[in-house]
Amino acid sequence: MQGLIFSIEEFSVYDGPGIRTTVFLKGCPLRCSWCHNPEGQSYNKEIVRSPNGCINCNNCINVADIVDGKTVFTDDGIKNCPMGLLRYSGENISSEQLCEKLLKNQNMLQSGGVTFSGGEPLAQSDFLLDCLTKLKGKIHTAIQTSGYCDTQTFKKVVGMADYFLFDLKLADDRLHRKYTGVSNAVILNNFSFLASSGREFVVRIPLIPTVTDSDENICGIVNLLKQSGVNYVELLPYNQMAGAKYKMLCREYRPDFDERVAVKVPERILRKNNVAFKIL
Repeated sequence: MQGLIFSIEEFSVYDGPGIRTTVFLKGCPLRCSWCHNPEGQSYNKEIVRSPNGCINCNNCINVADIVDGKTVFTDDGIKNCPMGLLRYSGENISSEQLCEKLLKNQNMLQSGGVTFSGGEPLAQSDFLLDCLTKLKGKIHTAIQTSGYCDTQTFKKVVGMADYFLFDLKLADDRLHRKYTGVSNAVILNNFSFLASSGREFVVRIPLIPTVTDSDENICGIVNLLKQSGVNYVELLPYNQMAGAKYKMLCREYRPDFDERVAVKVPERILRKNNVAFKIL
């Protein structure tokens, strides 16, 4: 079983309990206006260019393709860069190779485990399930997910993984479509299943200025939490450096909100509703 990953990060302490290794899978069906990992959106390998150290020789530009008026770097660009600033984002790897690599650190990860993130890891569900099967009983596994996938697949993953980090972004479906490109109906259905499954999980709310941090949205999410018996969330404040990665992909970062506005931390609403929280 082959999968496509774009990063493996070791010694992570924010992607689940304990010290973990996080595997980032490429491909995501959402297009969140604030996406912090644009290199995880495409289901294909991409060439990225580091902006640091460029001597403006234009060797990569001279052999690039122009598609719809946009610069697309090529293999020749990688070869011709004297500073070695171009590289591929995306590596094909078999589930056997990946799990063998992960289990080499099994002893070190006894107090933590392995987290699959993305992109959206459920978008490569067959590969993900094969990895979870190979790791079952050997190491703790967690899934960091938007919850966007068909319910049958989601139930299979819930049956295999040990822990979930589940994003709840927007309670209103219209706003969810506007800012992520997809409906939240299947997400909320999967969240309801997860909450009733007995599987360990944590809800995470990305705080995006004027979008997800509004009183209306937080109140809507609190109602969803109450319906599912959840009384703890983790808050992820917007990172104003989010746009830096887009330049590496020759893409323009154009969020549908004013990123200069300070994020509101919804302490009052959460405390009023007896929802404990942690700001990451």
